[in-house]
Amino acid sequence: MITLVLMVIAMPAFADEPVTLSSASTAAEANLVDIRTLVPDIHEDIKYAGHDNFVGRPVDGYAAPKCLLLKPVAEALARVEHDLRREHARLRIWDCYRPARAVADFVRWAHDLSDQTTKTTHYPNLDKSKLLGDYIAPVSGHSRGATADLTMEQCDAHDRHCKPLDMGTPFDWFGLRANTDNPGVTAEQRANRQRLLRAMAREGFKNYPMEWWHYTLQPEPTPHTMYDVPIR
Repeated sequence: MITLVLMVIAMPAFADEPVTLSSASTAAEANLVDIRTLVPDIHEDIKYAGHDNFVGRPVDGYAAPKCLLLKPVAEALARVEHDLRREHARLRIWDCYRPARAVADFVRWAHDLSDQTTKTTHYPNLDKSKLLGDYIAPVSGHSRGATADLTMEQCDAHDRHCKPLDMGTPFDWFGLRANTDNPGVTAEQRANRQRLLRAMAREGFKNYPMEWWHYTLQPEPTPHTMYDVPIR
């Protein structure tokens, strides 16, 4: 754990801007709130708390399948959800705040080139040795509590039978096709990505262009602080 802390503190959040690791030991101390305190029935499918993810097992720091975010970020995401419901649509959340120890777990997995169990599903066109860097970084913006990975679902006129929109790739698909503006997706898939982008942008969320599912509230509440509070 000491090695992890030193590594995280040494890495920058933005160019030329140092990042510090918070001493907070609980979600309350970090001002992290559960999105379900604001939207009790929001659709969650927290991938890293289970086995359906690119690591193939629960990730360090995910003791419960919860979406935690800094309070202003959670409030903004709740507004997105409420806006979408006027269109008989809603969000499906895959990940929110990510403890620093979880990011270190990703890096350890990426270094283990003998483990190829999720290649077919998550990186079929890439050698695992290429994942560190653009796809798996030693420091993640998720650890600052202002980023969420998510998609959009369309429901029927009675707000039932909600189905995810076709976005062209699954979540955590490593490759160019997951780039938000990739020209290789169909017109329908591109339109769905743009619909999600517009819905998130209305409340101040900015997309990471390499991943159509990745959004960060701008400006971030604590842009130079990351957290390592376990999700419980």
